[in-house]
Amino acid sequence: MSEPTHDVVILGGGHNGLVAAAYLAQAGRRVLVLEREPQVGGAAISADAFPGMGARLSRYSYLVSLLPTRIIRELGLDIELARRRYSSYTPGHSADGLLVDHGDAAATQASFVRIGAAADFDSWTAFYDHTARLARAVFPTVCEPLLTRSEARRLVGDDALWTSLIERPLGEVITDRFDNDLVRGVAATDGLIGTFTSLTDPSLAANRCFLYHVIGNGTGDWDVPIGGMGAVTGELERAAREAGARLELGADVESLTPDGAVTYRQNGRLQAVTGGVVLANVAPWVLRELLAVGGGASALSSPAPPKPEGAQVKVNLLLTRLPRLHDASVSGEAAFGGTFHINESYEQLQTAFEQALAGQIPAELSCEIYCHSLTDPSILSPELAAAGAHTLTVFALHTPNRALTEANNASMRALLQAAVLTSLNSVLAEPIEALLMADADGRPCIETKTTLDLEHALNLPGGNIFHGPLSWPFLEDDEPRSTPAERWGVATEHPRILICGAGARRGGGVSGLGGHNAAMAVLEGL
Repeated sequence: MSEPTHDVVILGGGHNGLVAAAYLAQAGRRVLVLEREPQVGGAAISADAFPGMGARLSRYSYLVSLLPTRIIRELGLDIELARRRYSSYTPGHSADGLLVDHGDAAATQASFVRIGAAADFDSWTAFYDHTARLARAVFPTVCEPLLTRSEARRLVGDDALWTSLIERPLGEVITDRFDNDLVRGVAATDGLIGTFTSLTDPSLAANRCFLYHVIGNGTGDWDVPIGGMGAVTGELERAAREAGARLELGADVESLTPDGAVTYRQNGRLQAVTGGVVLANVAPWVLRELLAVGGGASALSSPAPPKPEGAQVKVNLLLTRLPRLHDASVSGEAAFGGTFHINESYEQLQTAFEQALAGQIPAELSCEIYCHSLTDPSILSPELAAAGAHTLTVFALHTPNRALTEANNASMRALLQAAVLTSLNSVLAEPIEALLMADADGRPCIETKTTLDLEHALNLPGGNIFHGPLSWPFLEDDEPRSTPAERWGVATEHPRILICGAGARRGGGVSGLGGHNAAMAVLEGL
């Protein structure tokens, strides 16, 4: 066994790796972070996606819900997160749509009445009162050792609430609660973002996705990072460097052994280091591949799991102004001020899943849209902001990676982009194409990323934004928790290697939880 050159080697400088590096370096550990890209941040970066335009977009991940204020406080991060007044706007088949306004309950109720869903308003209020109660119970545990299922259920203290959201398929709960198809769809979307599943699947994949979307910081609010996502990882990088962590950029890891020996290539040279502990801020699938190279078959004692699969396409746009809507009763500032849902009634979501499962691009592509620049114009140059320009980010559901190959990715990207624009245009009073700005090279300011593009750019297997299937934020009663890594949800089959990214037990999203919990396991165990 090689003598460690560092107490901790972290594979990947995404936001979780930076969180772990900052905590461990502040605790006096010798920390090395190896990042293959020329900058840290992973999926949580800002970029000039459109040359010469002066717009710094959150290129991949774009909103923050699960990053605990505890991590921000303990690491001394100067991060500002802005709360959005509007939760969502969802156009229906008629001109009217459903606007959920956190700042005006009466206006929200009137919107329910306008779409013919007056009877669902009280059920809606009660449903989200229940999710808030669940959030207040569960979220404070995510920065602590894992509870068991029984302990978590006792903590929630409401068996009916627990059963409805943790043990019954989400689709059954939603259809029991609400009568209106549009209302049902708005509630259901949080169970499908980044998760390719049916709402009635007995695996409860939609429930796990839904849970993480509604518990963030005890409220479930999805906040806008002022300055873009790069401002968040910029602060994490500062905290890690100031604490003494060493960050190596352009360091492409090629292999890893169970004993913590790491090889990486940087500037054309193959280099080797050894960690007393190695934290893998990569997807478990990628970790397995690195171990296979470094340790051979002997490093892989368990059968290979299925490769993860993402099911989304992301489109960034820069517009001359906000588009006009078919629904004249709602302003663009309100409609785009929260999450704008398109083709996301319950039946549309289910139909889109079935069509995608059959290998088709859904005829009515379900999309989630948000406008960063409405809440935070600082991502635009003063000239763009003064001219009324705005960004739009579209996240389209039910476009699974299985439909893509290296050979067809470019053509599929074009088809998916066209489907997104068609979806947008179906609810607008003018074509979105007419509002696209042109970049410095005269090209329309639109950027589309498929799941295969995400795999190439971010090393996300199958383009899965969560690094793999989400897990409950608790252990089953019979699961082992004898080691720090097991108790913190970051264990692998090798004691010296821990998961510290989105593939950790409480992973997914811009949360820092994988990094925090891996760091706590290291500090508890060393």
